[in-house]
Amino acid sequence: MNSPVYLDNNATTPVDPEVISLMTKCLKEYYGNPSSSHKKGLAARQIIDTARKKVAALIGAGPQEIIFTSGGTEANNMAIIGTALRFTSGHIISSCIEHPSVAHPLKHLESRNFRVTYLPVNRHGIVSPDDLKNHITKNTRLITIMHSNNETGAIQPISEIGTIAREKGIPFHCDAAQSVGKVPVNVHRLMTDLMTIVSHKFYGPKGIGALYKNRKPSLHSRSGQGM
Repeated sequence: MNSPVYLDNNATTPVDPEVISLMTKCLKEYYGNPSSSHKKGLAARQIIDTARKKVAALIGAGPQEIIFTSGGTEANNMAIIGTALRFTSGHIISSCIEHPSVAHPLKHLESRNFRVTYLPVNRHGIVSPDDLKNHITKNTRLITIMHSNNETGAIQPISEIGTIAREKGIPFHCDAAQSVGKVPVNVHRLMTDLMTIVSHKFYGPKGIGALYKNRKPSLHSRSGQGM
């Protein structure tokens, strides 16, 4: 009987043997508390700092802009809810094809006095930047659009959307779980303020992700504005 063929790498990938080997070594040798000043703690801290630098380099960010999370869901929730709840209410723009880990926090915010516009896509699964621009209001607090779709693979015009968001002073989050590690991604060229990264999509372990957060003022330009 022939072995089954796995054809669902877009959902998750097997962990690379090199990754397993390094994780095993870390579990055996680098078990110290990275916040401690003893030898084992400092060694563990160095491993974390090196990992942070490598993740940052992957997307063209600075190490201080990388926040490790338990995965894409936590990163998306942190970006969306964390940004929105700096305000008591407001408007958010997203798309109708977002992953549930984006759609669910948006639904939660709709129960907290936030209004969400879900942009449609064309027959190719692409959001129109002009359509997005037309829906921006003075109360728009956040734009969140995925980089590439987990079902169709359609890649959104993120740099165009990011340019619009930057011009309007609106924080822009991009769920790039399906893209990072597969296609070139650079947060500066894409003009994103927040970006979600997930390791298990490109041969890393499950239970680990990261959130890029732009440390520059553009992310906070509308902070503190009332309705």
